[in-house]
Amino acid sequence: MTFTRRLFGFTVAGSALLASSVVFAQAGQTVKIAFIDPLSGPFANIGQNQLKSYQFSAEQFNKKNPAGVKFEMVAFDNKGSPQESLTVLKAAIDQGIRYVVQGNGSGAAAAISDAVSKHNERNPGKEVVFVNYAAVDPALTNERCSFWHFRLDADTSQKMEALTSFMKDQADIKNVYLINQNYAHGQQVSRYFKEIMARKKPDVKIVGDDLHPLGQVKDFAPFVAKIKASGADSIVTGNWGQDLTLLVKAAKDAGLNANFYTYYAITGGVPTALAQGVGGKVRVVAIGHNSLPGIVKWQDEFKKKFNDDWYTLQTFTAMAMLSEGMARAKSVDPVKVATAMSGMKFNGFNGEIEMRRTDHQLLQPLYITEWRKADAKNPYSVENTGFNFQQVREIPAFVAATPTSCQMKRPS
Repeated sequence: MTFTRRLFGFTVAGSALLASSVVFAQAGQTVKIAFIDPLSGPFANIGQNQLKSYQFSAEQFNKKNPAGVKFEMVAFDNKGSPQESLTVLKAAIDQGIRYVVQGNGSGAAAAISDAVSKHNERNPGKEVVFVNYAAVDPALTNERCSFWHFRLDADTSQKMEALTSFMKDQADIKNVYLINQNYAHGQQVSRYFKEIMARKKPDVKIVGDDLHPLGQVKDFAPFVAKIKASGADSIVTGNWGQDLTLLVKAAKDAGLNANFYTYYAITGGVPTALAQGVGGKVRVVAIGHNSLPGIVKWQDEFKKKFNDDWYTLQTFTAMAMLSEGMARAKSVDPVKVATAMSGMKFNGFNGEIEMRRTDHQLLQPLYITEWRKADAKNPYSVENTGFNFQQVREIPAFVAATPTSCQMKRPS
């Protein structure tokens, strides 16, 4: 199926609805979506890129989507703080906004999810839906799951299942150093790697396990010195944004010869640091990559418009899921739309994916990619470096689909 057909066809059901003579009640309506993420502070570059990505995705879907609605993004700066997230969430709800997207930080995501659930219980008829596009704490779709919360990225455990499925087959991995940000996500990257790798390749040694403050370390040289002294051949990190950029720069300056296994080397600033040279290979586990057919057109258009890279592919997924859900619900009412999206199969940028009904975790293939020089087959230049992330393995959705303990309470 071509990208054009996916964008304008979505699913068979969606196509049939579009082809029918029925005019949906929601057609022509403007749906405001609150974007709540850091637009200032150490991770501002990530948040600003993702806001542009959502605005761009909305613009593309506003040309045509199965529900016939118009999406409008409304930006709120949460400064990366869970408490500030609650303040701006209230402001968004007071403005009558009923759909919220957030992704940078599982602490903020947990605060928003809990607040949305409480709000919906206390305010029937004014419900809010929370689309979590990047906060990957497994608790959000396990013990803290909510009917009103939908996660579009693979969670930490899913990504680690995929990453270790690749790493177990690499003969050169013997000594691994873990370095992560000291909050839920970073702690869980460390935990899941140790648990899953012990099962898949028990001879791998953990030669270091550091947690550092989120967004506060200005010089990673002391950490890199510890990594060198440990004799690590591989580094596993869930770091993102500034914390990964500075780690990569310190590794390069110290002449560290080790492979990096990451979740977020694709995020802004990191590729430029990688292009300066690193001692080993750099690999990423993610939901997509630069050379997927469904990505190419959009990333080129995004770069032409913003001179920036479109790396948060979930912005496409969010618009595809919401518009398909609204078409099936024949409404923009959050209760009806959430009910329609729960368990829904729909087409993303790379074929059919499923919003698992049990816990509202999206099930989709994952990819292991490697930082390499651009070539004829993979021509995209990330951050104008002449390099990109090229696929080395696809992990099917069923392999990465970790089980859930969610006991979801649904509205009567």
